[in-house]
Amino acid sequence: ECILSGIMSVNGKKVLHMDRNSYYGGESASITPLEDLYKRFNLPGTPPESMGRGRDWNVDLIPKFLMANGQLVKMLLYTEVTRYLDFKVIEGSFVYKGGKIYKVPSTEAEALASSLMGLFEKRRFRKFLVYVANFDENDPRTFEGVDPKKTTMRDVYKKFDLGQDVIDFTGHALALYRTDDYLDQPCQETINRIKLYSESLARYGKSPYLYPLYGLGELPQGFARLSAIYGGTYMLNKPIEEIVIENGKVVGVKSEGEV
Repeated sequence: ECILSGIMSVNGKKVLHMDRNSYYGGESASITPLEDLYKRFNLPGTPPESMGRGRDWNVDLIPKFLMANGQLVKMLLYTEVTRYLDFKVIEGSFVYKGGKIYKVPSTEAEALASSLMGLFEKRRFRKFLVYVANFDENDPRTFEGVDPKKTTMRDVYKKFDLGQDVIDFTGHALALYRTDDYLDQPCQETINRIKLYSESLARYGKSPYLYPLYGLGELPQGFARLSAIYGGTYMLNKPIEEIVIENGKVVGVKSEGEV
């Protein structure tokens, strides 16, 4: 909703944005201080002393990371909302396998040193990554006999002779699938996901993920600010009681007895 009001304001529309909550961001807000989180979920009592100052906390209702080369980052750059936000690059990602925690390699040197896979496995994996990087769904010359809309991902793994460990790691740590259902689906979506991961990683080098310094709630606030700069009006704590319609057209909104 904040993204929409931002973009509409930039395009010269008159925007009134009403929010029944006392904070920005609706479902995907970041709640601070901690006392507000307790209120929001009707938790009894107050946060324990051991948790320090309530102000030091910022809790995302829907925790997420941003892919450095993903759609949302492109939108933030395009609308220049980036100037209202500070980002941090996540230090790294890790996988848990066979009772141990491993860092997901983020550079070629790390990949070679990683004990996640053996030496020959690494060579084959590298070949696979080069294939993914060159893959272009609009250029059949990059397919190497794979039909993106028909060949399953399982067959693509077979083509590169990748073992089960590498398959698990690729599917869950790079393509970010929660289940193995993707293995028997056409490979296009998976290849594009791995591509997005690699391109995001290439942007900042430590990991492909970005995170707004003060929580995800910063994103809706950034777009709300964009809207305000272009003349949009924002009202917090404003419940909507009724949409006023005349001759099949919306002409107003009723809130707390006024239109």
